[in-house]
Amino acid sequence: MKPVTFLAVAALSLVSVGATAAPASLSGDGILVDGDGMTLYIFDRDRPNVSNCYDGCAQAWPPFIAAESAAAEGDFGLVTRRDGTAQWSYKGMPLYYWAGDQQPGDATGDGVGGVWHILR
Repeated sequence: MKPVTFLAVAALSLVSVGATAAPASLSGDGILVDGDGMTLYIFDRDRPNVSNCYDGCAQAWPPFIAAESAAAEGDFGLVTRRDGTAQWSYKGMPLYYWAGDQQPGDATGDGVGGVWHILR
């Protein structure tokens, strides 16, 4: 392989490794969902960049955990949980799933307890 070709291939591979897709997007219904189409929620008792959902709360509302290699991108950031794991956030608000949602497109957690909400 010629040196110029090798450098071009190496540069392209670095670009593809460094470019990551946003962790979530809007569904056809305008609801924020993960890459598998599962609805994401925010919790009124959280503060920007602080999750307040642990123990039993986190069993019913599992946090949207980020991979170790994840990096903030645009409106999507990372919140460090008490156990050191990174949780995705949207505009600073930690994101969660609802254990009651069984398949992509379900949004049965909206309004639960008056403190859980989907993002549109």
